[in-house]
Amino acid sequence: MGERAMALGEKQVPAVHHRRIGDITVTTVSDGYLDGSMAVIQNIPEADAVQLLRDSFRPVPRRTAVNCFLITAGGRTALVDTGCGAHMAATGGKLFEHLAALGVAPGSVDTVLLTHMHPDHSNGLADADGKPLFPKAELVMHAAEHAFWHDAAAMARADETSRQRNFQAGRTQVAPYRGRLRLHEGGEVFPGVTAMPFPGHTPGHTGYMVASGKDSLLIWGDIIHVPEIQIPRPEVTMAFDIDPAQAAATRRRVFDMVAKDGQAVAGMHMHFPGFLHLVRRGEGYAMINDGWYPGL
Repeated sequence: MGERAMALGEKQVPAVHHRRIGDITVTTVSDGYLDGSMAVIQNIPEADAVQLLRDSFRPVPRRTAVNCFLITAGGRTALVDTGCGAHMAATGGKLFEHLAALGVAPGSVDTVLLTHMHPDHSNGLADADGKPLFPKAELVMHAAEHAFWHDAAAMARADETSRQRNFQAGRTQVAPYRGRLRLHEGGEVFPGVTAMPFPGHTPGHTGYMVASGKDSLLIWGDIIHVPEIQIPRPEVTMAFDIDPAQAAATRRRVFDMVAKDGQAVAGMHMHFPGFLHLVRRGEGYAMINDGWYPGL
């Protein structure tokens, strides 16, 4: 094998994928992936969770995709979530490399929409010196999300790992945007984009419905972390769900909604490029991944 062929075989092409929603373009931009412990998967015996992954030919322990979504509408650009930044595993934090491959400069992003403030969604907001990585962007999130991670009592109740990795890191990441921070409680937050509160995973966890003409796409955030497990078993929760019972109830509600409506969905932790539909199968659900098409 020649030197060029070997190089081509060592790395994928930039992980970006476009989808047209009426007059709006939504682009999945992969931030990479995270490998994690099975111990965080709750409300299911570990052996059953492992078997569900093996039955789907997925890695054990779990491998979780991390996706961000670029929205271009009316000459404006929004980014939904900012990925892991430089603060987590080396397999994550690929957002900026892939934005560069798209020809999208961080300074051209005028709005950052956060689904929530967990580190794999907000750690790409600021650099190690506390400077904003999206220097011209307004930061938008649910009011309850901002309030929770800035609540001293909630931070005091958390364990040391969560205090540093979630509370303190989140505060550090959003601090450079305090002068251009917009908090919402739902409703339109960007042209053609409506915020939909999906609480449970975190208090202000939010999905974003993108709609133009007859087309729509629901970017549902962290409704799912491990699709092969949580789609057939929606009662399964994660250790980092702030309110596991509410997270499971919200998941069932969203599942019912998108299955009934045939709603196209995109998710931060669905396998790249992250677009799918859910359909009813008896008393449960099945995932139908969208195909790849060369044209928009």
